[in-house]
Amino acid sequence: MGFGVGAAQVDRGMFARFQASIDPTWVLEALAATGTATLRRRRFPAEQVVWLVLGMALFRDASIVEVVKYLTLVLPGSGPRPIADSAVAQARARLGSSPLRWLFEKCAEAWAKASADRLRWRGLAVYGVDGTTVRVPDSAENRAKFGSQDAGGKRGVSGYPLVRVVTLMALRSHLLLAARFGPYKVSERKHARDLWPSVPDDSLVVVDRNFMYARDLVPLQANGTNRHWLTRARKNNKWRVVKRLGPGDALAEVLVNRRSRREDPSLPERWPMRAIRYRRRGFREQTLLTSLLDPVKYPRAEVVALYHERWELELGYDEVKTELLDREEAIRSKSPAGVEQELWGVALAYNLVRLEMERAAEVAEVPPTRMSFVGCLRAIKFQLVLFAAISPGKMAKVLERFHHELAATCVLPPRRSERFYPRAVKIKMSNYPRKRPGAK
Repeated sequence: MGFGVGAAQVDRGMFARFQASIDPTWVLEALAATGTATLRRRRFPAEQVVWLVLGMALFRDASIVEVVKYLTLVLPGSGPRPIADSAVAQARARLGSSPLRWLFEKCAEAWAKASADRLRWRGLAVYGVDGTTVRVPDSAENRAKFGSQDAGGKRGVSGYPLVRVVTLMALRSHLLLAARFGPYKVSERKHARDLWPSVPDDSLVVVDRNFMYARDLVPLQANGTNRHWLTRARKNNKWRVVKRLGPGDALAEVLVNRRSRREDPSLPERWPMRAIRYRRRGFREQTLLTSLLDPVKYPRAEVVALYHERWELELGYDEVKTELLDREEAIRSKSPAGVEQELWGVALAYNLVRLEMERAAEVAEVPPTRMSFVGCLRAIKFQLVLFAAISPGKMAKVLERFHHELAATCVLPPRRSERFYPRAVKIKMSNYPRKRPGAK
């Protein structure tokens, strides 16, 4: 989206809508809780810089100075001179990442939990945990802080520094409840363990098979009430069948190795679980392992279908990287502090878009996953031009009409579960020689 004629109205109007989604007191609380609030009256105050970071995530084709201009974030000054470009960068540096993290976690707690509660499966809120990587600008500071992938041999290290990101997502609405990120060499499992305190009681977390370790999943279940996990078995997983529950369904137990129990004495010697064998057309037979032990309360066929909702996380990551970030090679920030601030802003902006989509899905009476992210994001960017000229008293009716428009135009057809595709790409690599890090 470009900033052509009338674009300032579009952006201010859309941003006014997003500002209405977040309680204004939460922004002030974020600044106060993180020690960022100041009594000095600045032309570009900290609470406006928060919205700048969100604007950076939503408008990838605009510089941060343009975002400030078109969102009219600068308070009116005494003279006609515009704010200096350097002042914008300094304002971002003063703000830091802590207020954005605080605000994301506050909003996520309110939005994602409520969403998962509304879309429960057999009394359990359904979440997923998985990781991904994000490229950041190839500065010396970013490479020293975050590191990169080293493939060895001729390929060497990756062209860009990489940030490891792991999120806890409400699978049936894609709203993020929690996130952790850091250097590439810190494993997804380590970040995931840091997320377990955010998992609410009476919930199920669907995870990738690489998380199938007692050290990872036993604490998830033990440190809460009625918290469960579901994953796919790895090839080297071994278990003993304790009781047959039906065709392809059994109670089982895994012997936890001594090394794990030495590192964490709270781990049991024998780890009970349920093993469900199944096969999908075109694939080899697989086994699901889960803490959902009751075959009556949690039927086998439903558990199998539920596991494949884990792919909603992959779709969510694609929505962020392909649509929200416009498939750019890397995010903007060249310093580690700026990267952290920007990533929290991206997470919050994604949740704001997803919140609007869920509201439209309620109007359309379809699951949130039936809403087109591409269509809704474009509608949010282009159709909210009217908001700039609307009085606050009429906003509620206009929003209701807007959600009805999304419901009428952005609903996807039901997914065809019989389709399956192998993982493949049409263009594997470029014909150009690879530019090594540090090369001129």
